[in-house]
Order: sequence, then C-alpha cells, then structure tokens
Amino acid sequence: MNEKVNKWIEEHIDEYTRDLIDFCSINSVKGAYEEGKPYGDGSFDALNFGIDLAAKYGFPVQSYDGYVGTADFDPSLPRCLDMLAHTDVVPAGEGWTVTEPFKPIVKDGRIYGRGTSDDKGPLLCALYAMRALKETGVELKKGVRLIMGADEETGSGTDIAKYYATEPEAEMTFSPDAEFPLINIEKGQFRGTISKTVEESTALPRLVSLEAGLALNAVPQKATLRFEGLDMNLAEAPMNEVSELCGVECTQTGVDEITIVGVSAHASTPEGGKNAGLAAMILATKLPLAACAQIDAIKAMLEIFPWAETDGAHLGIKMEDAESHALTCTPDLYHVDPCYVEVKFDSRTPVMATKENCQDAAEKTAHAHGFDFETPGMIPPHRVAADSEFVQKLLRAYEQVTGLKGEAMAIGGGTYVHDIKNGVAFGAVLPGIDTHMHGADEFFDLENIVLATKVYAEAIIELCS
Repeated sequence: MNEKVNKWIEEHIDEYTRDLIDFCSINSVKGAYEEGKPYGDGSFDALNFGIDLAAKYGFPVQSYDGYVGTADFDPSLPRCLDMLAHTDVVPAGEGWTVTEPFKPIVKDGRIYGRGTSDDKGPLLCALYAMRALKETGVELKKGVRLIMGADEETGSGTDIAKYYATEPEAEMTFSPDAEFPLINIEKGQFRGTISKTVEESTALPRLVSLEAGLALNAVPQKATLRFEGLDMNLAEAPMNEVSELCGVECTQTGVDEITIVGVSAHASTPEGGKNAGLAAMILATKLPLAACAQIDAIKAMLEIFPWAETDGAHLGIKMEDAESHALTCTPDLYHVDPCYVEVKFDSRTPVMATKENCQDAAEKTAHAHGFDFETPGMIPPHRVAADSEFVQKLLRAYEQVTGLKGEAMAIGGGTYVHDIKNGVAFGAVLPGIDTHMHGADEFFDLENIVLATKVYAEAIIELCS
C-alpha cells in the first residue's frame, strides 16, 4: 500500500464531507426532458456539479450533452480503466427521521441524505482516489477515467447508451455502485405488468383508488386508499388486523382515506421490506365494501402475489441454481380505480432463467387468473470470470487495505456494468452494513468512505502502474 496516498486520504476527509453534503443537497431525481437537460433540472445540476468538481481538482473533463460527464487522470495515457458511477437518485420517499432527504447532515460518524451511499458518495470516493494519486505524485502508465452518468436509477440506461455510442469500452471497468468485496455475477431481470379492465360498480361503499410505489426497483413503503361511502368506524378492526398481520402502520389520513406505511427495500432484496402495496390490497379485501369485479380482481391478484412471498412461486417462476442462487420477485407499482386493476412487478433471475420457464410461465399464470400480461422482455445475466487477472487484482487491493477476505459474489441487483463486457461492481459499501439505499435515512459511514477511497486508489495503482 502507498502510505503517502493513504495519509492524504485521511487528511482530506473533512473536505470530502463538505463536497458530499453539497452534492447530496441537489435533488437529482429524474425529471421531465428539456432541451439540453435530458433528465430535468435537478439531474442536470447534479451532473454538472460532478463535472465542475473534477475540473476544480485539476482533471480534464468532458460533458456529453447532459447525459454523461467524464474526468480523466491523464488523457495522454492509453485508456485502461473506467470507473462508472452515477449522479441521479431514487425519489425521497417517506419515513425520514434523522434529516430531510436533501438536507444532508453529519451525525454520529455518518453522513445522512438521499444519494450519500447510492451513488454520489461512492462517486466521490473514486474521484478522491484519483485526486489522492495526482496530488501525491503517483505516476501511472495507463489511463483511468471517471464516468458520471445521470440515468442509472430508472434502469433505462439512456445515458450510458449515449456515451458508448461514441466512446469505446475501456479494457477494464468497475462500478462503485454496490458492495464490497466484488460482484462478478449480476442476475438477469424480468419485469411485467399484470392488469385487468373491470366493469365499474356504483354500489357503495366502494374503493375509489389504491396507489402505491414510487419506482419499479423498490418495494413500496407507502400506499394510499380512498373510498366512497365507507363508514370509517367499521374500518378500524380490519386496519388493526392488517397492521398485525403485515407489520405495517395503517392510519386514517382523511375523511375517506387510509394510508399504509411499510418498509422499503431494493427490488433485488425484497425480503427486507414490508410491501405497503400488498398490505393495501389485503386491507381492501377485508373492509366491508360492496361486492364488485374490482374487489374480485384484487383477490385474484393476491393469489398471484401472496403476502411475504418473494420467490415468485405463485407467479409460476420460482427457480434457483448454485451459481447465481434463487430468483426474487416483488410487485412494486400499484394502480387501482373503479374500472382498472394493475400491478407492475420486478424479478431478478438466475443464470438458469429462460423465456420458457420465466416469461412464458408468468404470462400463463396471469391469463389463468383472468389478467392481461405485458412485458418488455428479459435482460440476461452478466458474468465476468472470477479468476481473471482484473478481478484478482481488485480483490487484492481490497484485502490489502481492509484486511478482510476478498471474494467474488453474485447478486440480484443490476449495476452500471451489467452490459459492459469486462465490468464488475466493486464497493463502495463494506460487508454487513445496510446503508438504507433507496429507503429512508440513507447514510454513508465516514470510516467506510475513507476505506473505500483507499481501496480505489490501491486498485488504480494495481491496474494502471
């Protein structure tokens, strides 16, 4: 390890912290397209913050029309390593207690705020690693580039598509957009919409609307139900029953409104959440509402997505293999009105998944329950050989800095490198730490920040010296 570099990193943690607070103060949730601002004002501002910060620290930068920004250690060196991070964030969501989502603070050795650990904090770890090498005079023989995209969280990848339309992939790429030690296998993805148009009933009491979910890759934390003609005194017992059954909070929030608050989780690890949307559907079936096709459709939907089931068994897609482990499935976006019932789900598929045992099976189940089914298709899994020189050098850098065992892992989440031939996810969160990514009170430990920055600096030296 380069002790001079490590000392520089330790001495600059306060400056890093100020930069991250400024960075995370920008609400960079994807917005509506504007000319020159493809993802709206907030995303544009955050991307340019990253670009301007890299320029401030002496790196040659480039902007790709508001989609992507880059910073090069030394553009005269042959391209070798790309570090791929993102500046956009998921919506703020509900339930924040330490601070407001876009008012980051430092408390008890942690920085709290939306984007601190996903992915603005890790992006700055990579930038500060480059800066540490530059300012301590470390010479590299091969080039390293920090790539900053602005459209990772929606899963559309239009930013990276725009970038790679004009730029080649580097020899090696890692993304600081996950956890240490290293992820060399990312499951495939299969998403679908299960829906049904129903005949409207005017019989009272009735459910006027049910809405839940903010993003397709996050278990919904909040659901809102609105009614017509319902005696709320009769709703108290079913609300208590659902609260106890599902571990959620059911509250009357208006004359004809009930709000359910559960626990959000990333769609790749839905077992860690409490799905407010499903709880809302369960409540709708327990309330004394008039019988109608809408309620029948909700009951049928619950047969496909029973409470607390995250393996897709009742959707007909349960599977598991030794290399990439079990399929996960979570219904995350809900819309119900008197004429329509719709749920959008997200599943992460192991290597063994095929169109036949996954997509066709889900469609068959939906049709058997009387629903329509739509899907954009399946995204295949991503793999890089665990014994490659690239992976082994990254793991060595991790072990040398942290003293922890390095190993390659498979996950259900998708990262920026999913479609990059020789790309892996590498940190920045240390093992065993839940930073509440995509949830309330997201944070990044200062100690984790220092270690991750040291790991990235060591990795650059290993790969580019």
